[in-house]
Amino acid sequence: MTLLPVAPAHRLAARAEEQRWLVTSLWSEQAVGIIGGEPKCCKSFLALDLAVAVAAGTACLRHFTVPHPGRVLLYAAEDALHIVRHRLEGICAAASLVLADLDIQVITAATLRLDLDADRRSLDETVAKLKPRLLVLDPFVRLHRIDENASGEVAPLLAYLRELQRRYGVAVVVVHHAKKGASRIRAGQALRGSSEFHAWGDSNLYLRRSSDPRGDALTLTVEHRAAPAMPTVALELAHRADALALEVIDRRGPQAPPPSSVDERITAALSDAVHPIPFAELRGLCRVRTATLYQHLAALTSAGRLVKSEQGYRLTNI
Repeated sequence: MTLLPVAPAHRLAARAEEQRWLVTSLWSEQAVGIIGGEPKCCKSFLALDLAVAVAAGTACLRHFTVPHPGRVLLYAAEDALHIVRHRLEGICAAASLVLADLDIQVITAATLRLDLDADRRSLDETVAKLKPRLLVLDPFVRLHRIDENASGEVAPLLAYLRELQRRYGVAVVVVHHAKKGASRIRAGQALRGSSEFHAWGDSNLYLRRSSDPRGDALTLTVEHRAAPAMPTVALELAHRADALALEVIDRRGPQAPPPSSVDERITAALSDAVHPIPFAELRGLCRVRTATLYQHLAALTSAGRLVKSEQGYRLTNI
């Protein structure tokens, strides 16, 4: 017979241990959890940003510090490997890093099914050998063939990942979709499928499109099981060289009201420019969709208000 461990009540800790972070304010050390959001909300970009930050020991999103960096193990089930590399290189460019210097190990298997015993054993042995600080699985829907709405089928898969976390001391990030049109529902409750997903996470990150009139702003909401949540953060997907990376939109301090039209934003951005402004930089200044900016730039150029060159765009000298 094996007895459970016990201790006298007066010898229990008088206070909780100090909160320890893998990524300060974003992800608790050795936490399991979800990065959730509707389609096209940049969930994979956020997961890869976490991977780069943990592997490099640099701030995630150039904003949230990493106290103890380490190896990252990544499985990107939905994207081709060259796309994963391109996205990682874009994030590295934003953080002034070189991808070749980072210890990010990518699982290149064609499939990984956590409802299959053989695949579970393979992942277990891989984690045991590589000893990563962070395991990223993106997305959950490609990791199984179960009914995500059935608690009895979802719970064993999540329990396996929890067991993996406890056995090897690895943080686990799972990318998961939210229900379509769930923007008015509380973030955790908007996750697609069983309520097990929301209950499982120690740290959960939720991405949503905001109603910001200036363009493609995203909002990041954070939940923790054992730490207070920080205020909602505004993000945007910004051009970096020939790639993209998420960035925090700094809204501190007074801001001038945005121009009332896209044409006015373009004109305002170019009015003080000494040299032509490239398209990517102009998009960041104007905060509009790529297709929208192309359309307005073409119209303004045809009307003779702008001049386009290899260096970018400038106002016509009148």
